[in-house]
Amino acid sequence: MTRHLDAPNIRIGQALTHFHQLDPLTRHRLFLRPPAPFTDSDTRERLAVALGATLYVPGNRPDLAETIARRCSDGVMSMVIDLEDAVADDQVDAALASAVDALDTLAGTPAAGMLLFVRVRTATEVRTITATLGAGAAALTGFVVPKFTAATGADTLTAVREASETLGKHLYVMPVLESPVLAYRETRDTELQTIAELLAAHREQVLAVRVGATDMCGLFGIRRDRDLTIYDVRVVSDVIASIVNYLGRMDGTGFVITGPVWEYFADHERIFRPQLRETPFAEQDAVRFRQQLVSRDLDGLLREIALDHANGIQGKTVIHPSHVAPVHALAAVTAEEHQDAVDILGGDTGGVLASGYGNKMNELKPHRDWAQRVALRASAFGVTKPGVTFVDLLTALAVR
Repeated sequence: MTRHLDAPNIRIGQALTHFHQLDPLTRHRLFLRPPAPFTDSDTRERLAVALGATLYVPGNRPDLAETIARRCSDGVMSMVIDLEDAVADDQVDAALASAVDALDTLAGTPAAGMLLFVRVRTATEVRTITATLGAGAAALTGFVVPKFTAATGADTLTAVREASETLGKHLYVMPVLESPVLAYRETRDTELQTIAELLAAHREQVLAVRVGATDMCGLFGIRRDRDLTIYDVRVVSDVIASIVNYLGRMDGTGFVITGPVWEYFADHERIFRPQLRETPFAEQDAVRFRQQLVSRDLDGLLREIALDHANGIQGKTVIHPSHVAPVHALAAVTAEEHQDAVDILGGDTGGVLASGYGNKMNELKPHRDWAQRVALRASAFGVTKPGVTFVDLLTALAVR
C-alpha cells in the first residue's frame, strides 16, 4: 500500500530548491540571488552541478521511504539507495524490493522532486528494478554503478538506456571509479582513455562521474586519518588528478566529477591543530559554533571540500546528514565570485580586467570556463549578499 509522505513548506509536484529549508526572511537576508528551482528534466549540465551533497542510505533500512522524505525536508537534494556495500550479500534481494517499494511510495510526494538514484551491483539489477517499478519511475533519476570499468561498464549503460525506453523517462548513470585497474599506475592511463571513449559514446546518459576513494585506499591498506584530507594520501590523490585530467576537461569532452566521501562525524583526540581559522567565526560572533564544527571533525571536511573545488571537483558523496550543510554552504557563490564571473563573461575580445573588488586580475580568455562554471553553480545554489560568508550559511542551517 502506498503511504502518504509529506514535507513541510513544499508542495507536491513543486520543483525543489537548494536551501528551501530556510525560512523566507533568512533566505532574503543571505542571498543576493536565491537558488533557482530544478527538476530532473533540466539540462544534464545543470543537474550535475545541482547534485551537491549526495547522501547514501542503505537499501535495507526498514523506514527507507520515511527517511528519504525526512531528508528532503531537511534540505538534502540528492540521495542514493545503496544495494552494494551497505547491504550484506544475503540481503540484496530484500533490499532491492525495499528500494522499489520506497520509490513507489515516494511517487507523488515532495521527495519525488529530489534527484534519487539506486546503487546497483549488476546490470541485471537495473533490469529487475525496471521490470518491477510502478509509479516510482517518476521518483527515479537513475543509477549509480560502483566499481565501474571499461570492461564491465558497457552492459550497465545499455541496461539503463533500455530502462529509459521501457519507463518512458530519461534515466542517468553515475559511474563510480574505484577499481584496481584504475588505481594501479601501470594500467591507469589505458583504462581512463578507454573509459573516456565509452562514456563519450553514452554522453547524454552520464550525469556525473563519482570517485570512490575508500575502495582505492583499501587496495593499499590505507585508511586516512580524520586530521588529513584525501589529497594528503598521495597514492589516491594521484588517481584523482588523472581522473580530472581525462574526464574533467572543459573542452566539451568532460563531465562533472564529484568528490569522494568523508568518513568521520564524531569527536576524537587530535594530533594536529584544527583546520578552521578563528577570525571568520569571530567576525560573525560564531566562535562557539566553530568549536562545535571542530568537535565533530567538520573542519577537516570543510578543508577537503575547498580542496575538491581547487582540483576541479564539484559536489560530494556523503554518508551522514551533518555533512550536507558544509557541502552546500561552500557551493553557494559569493558576491565577489559572481561579479568576477559576470565581468569575464561580458567580454569577448580577450585581454585583462582588474576585478571590481580591486584584489585580483581577471583574464577574459583563460578564466572564461571558470566563469561559466560559476554561473551554473550560482543558478543551482544562489549568490550570497556582499559580506555574507559560508559561516553565515552554516550558522543559519544549524540553528533553523
